[in-house]
Amino acid sequence: MPAYNAEQTILRTYNEVMHQGIVDLVVVVDDGSLDKTITIAKSLPHTIVFTHERNRGYGANQKSCYRLALEEGGDIIIMVHPDYQYTPKLITAMASMIAFDVYDVVLGSRIISSSAIKNGMPIYKYMANRFLTAFENLLLGTKLSEFHTGYRAFRKEVLESLPLQVNSDDFIFDNEMLVQIIYSGYRIGEVSCPARYFDEASSINFKRGTVYGFGVLRTAIVFRLQRLGLVNTRLLSIKEKFDEISK
Repeated sequence: MPAYNAEQTILRTYNEVMHQGIVDLVVVVDDGSLDKTITIAKSLPHTIVFTHERNRGYGANQKSCYRLALEEGGDIIIMVHPDYQYTPKLITAMASMIAFDVYDVVLGSRIISSSAIKNGMPIYKYMANRFLTAFENLLLGTKLSEFHTGYRAFRKEVLESLPLQVNSDDFIFDNEMLVQIIYSGYRIGEVSCPARYFDEASSINFKRGTVYGFGVLRTAIVFRLQRLGLVNTRLLSIKEKFDEISK
């Protein structure tokens, strides 16, 4: 759980995560929260808590999450936001698709169910999501319904093989990571995930969303250029190992 000011929702998310009965350990990384997120997280059983002394960004938070999960020996690692926007009830389904060797990565898609707007996603965010996803599918040669979900499950070997430390510490990290996964040829599956939009759920503002959007376009273009042999970027230097570049 990459956490930031999640005191109102982290316990509810945790309880639903553990209710699935298959989770061995919860990793919470707090990215400099100003509320009681850390205090609540430290009170939860079967949980390890790591704290960034200052807010380092969503991408930096995930880097710490994955590093700790691998250090703890996780075989299947699932990221779910502690803001309760994505339902933890899909954890069993997502983990099973990896455990039974159907996919290496599973994404919880808000788009497949066609209920994103009904559940509160702002129309401009929905339209931006659809445009960016279509652009990426075109340049990356994929057919994913959504590139921008924050609900993801991974086989440990995927995380061990990606040069995650070269990725952004900001929101574009998610997209860069998924592009690396596609470039590496890992199998990606999707499940329909209803998402909730309410005051306590995290969200980026229009300005940061615009910066994110241009970052997505750039990442897709870099992928295509590297496929054509016109550039050679560290972002897609997949031969580097996670533990080697994180030293």
